[in-house]
Amino acid sequence: KQLDGIWHTAIVVHGKEFFFVGEGINNCSPGGTPLGEPDSIVDLGSTEVPEEILMEYLTSLAESTYRGDKYNLFEHNCNVFSNEVAQFLTGKKIPSYITDLPSEVLST
Repeated sequence: KQLDGIWHTAIVVHGKEFFFVGEGINNCSPGGTPLGEPDSIVDLGSTEVPEEILMEYLTSLAESTYRGDKYNLFEHNCNVFSNEVAQFLTGKKIPSYITDLPSEVLST
């Protein structure tokens, strides 16, 4: 099976882009990751979660399940992070073609 890409994901909210890499949770201005501008953007809607609550949530994740040493390319990566944060903010998941990719790769 041909794969169209190995996707990096992030969440853009409150004017910042948040993402998880081997160093832990990071943020930058939208489109400012080392990977540059995104190939595509999936609009997950808006959030009622205030920035202060979001930052408390991200701080707790950064100290526990999303510390840099917890990063694993196939099992605990930027897509897992984006999916979890998206659900916290909007109640919606990121597309399954992204979250299912690691299992597809490992099954080939």
